[in-house]
Formats: sequence, C-alpha cells, structure tokens
Amino acid sequence: MTDETPETEQQPEPATETEAAAPAETEAAAPVEDAAVAKVTGTTDEAATAETTEAAADEGAPVEEASAEEAATGEAATGEAVDAEVAGEEPVAEGATEPVASDEPLLDIGSEADPVDSGPRTAAVVRGRVDRHGVAMGTGRRKTAVARVRISDGDGKLTVNGREFAEYFPLERDQQMIQAPLQATDALGKVDVWVRVKGGGPTGQTGAVVLGIARALQVKSPELHEKLSEGGYLTRDGRMVERKKYGLRKARRAFQFSKR
Repeated sequence: MTDETPETEQQPEPATETEAAAPAETEAAAPVEDAAVAKVTGTTDEAATAETTEAAADEGAPVEEASAEEAATGEAATGEAVDAEVAGEEPVAEGATEPVASDEPLLDIGSEADPVDSGPRTAAVVRGRVDRHGVAMGTGRRKTAVARVRISDGDGKLTVNGREFAEYFPLERDQQMIQAPLQATDALGKVDVWVRVKGGGPTGQTGAVVLGIARALQVKSPELHEKLSEGGYLTRDGRMVERKKYGLRKARRAFQFSKR
C-alpha cells in the first residue's frame, strides 16, 4: 500500500494594513462628493424655480384678462340662448351659419304651406236679375225639372206652387236640402221665397229649387257668393237619366239570353 498524504488547504494570507485602510478612505470620500453634488444641484433648482416664478408673474395678468374675456363671452352666449328660447326661436350653434332669407317661394310638397297667390280671381258669373221692385229672381234646373224662384225681404214665408212648403215637400230630407242655402247665408226667416216648379219628380224638383234659391240669393247680395260657392249650392247637377238603346231592355240592361 502506498501512503497518500492529504494535501493541505491553502489559507488566504491576511491583508496588509495598507490594503485594509484603502476601502475605508474610499467610503469616507463618497459622502463628501455626494454633498458637493447635492449642493450644486440645489443651487441649480433654486435658480430654475426663481426663473419660473418670474415668468409666471409676467404672464399672470394676460392669463387673468383672457379668463375674464372667456367668462364674459360665455355669459353673453348663455343670455342670447335664453332670449331665443323665450322668443320661441331655436338657438344657433357656434360655427353654424344662419339661413339666408330669399324672396323666392320654397318648394314644400306634402305640407300645409300656404298656397301661392296665382293672381286675381275671375269675376263670378251671376245668373239672375233683380226687377224694379227689388225682387231677386233665379232659375234652377235638375234632371227634367225647372224651378222659377223669387226672393224678397219678408218674415220667412216659403210658398211652392201656391201651397205650403211642408205640404208640397213632405219628406224631411227634401225640406233640409231646400233650406240649406238660406241657413248658410243667415237668410232663413228674413226673406220670403216664392217658387213655381214643374217637370220631373220629387228629387228633381228639390234640386231645381235649391239651385234657383241660391242663384236668387247671389243676385240679391253678391257678397254671399263665397258662402254659396263653398257649399256647392251654385253648381248645376248635370246628371240625367241615360237613354234606352236599341236592342236592349233599358239603357244597358240586355234581354235574357236563351240558347234554344
């Protein structure tokens, strides 16, 4: 067996006194350098703060003036908006342009815009006359009936072919139709009406009397034309019975077809 001698571990040599003292001197010198840097930096910060304060003092007056002007402008705009709301107008937003007034009529389809006046109206055609006694006369026609009507100031008496009005026209519908033009012009009970009618049946005679009364009222008082025209009392109803055709039972009714 061979003898193996263990190697001895090398221990670090103790540092000399000079090397141990060097780090201590370095650590002591560091706080001194930091203090010098902080002193220089503090001086610089104080100078910058002083310059900023002086600049703010110089600009303080214009800034305050600008703030006062903005506040006054805002109050004026708020006052104008309140006035516009009180007047019923919509306030105009900033930067928006107000509509430019134009004399040309605007095209407004499908709305309730006032119609544009196209010019003077044509004169109304008056069919009737007033005799020397002040009696207004008018003629009305409907189907084959013809009515001669005379109107004069009175207490509202209405005579048809020498008979009482309610007796000659017993149907309430016919009575309301005949009195309609008198009621529209507030003449019912203020004038006397005399009627002579012939031809046709009850419906045709009723329509003829209505037209005759309306025309007599128009010639008696031309200012009543608008009311009579709006009610349609001055319009001649031209509907007539259609004539029978050859080869047909009536105007359009054909005979019954028989195959055999």
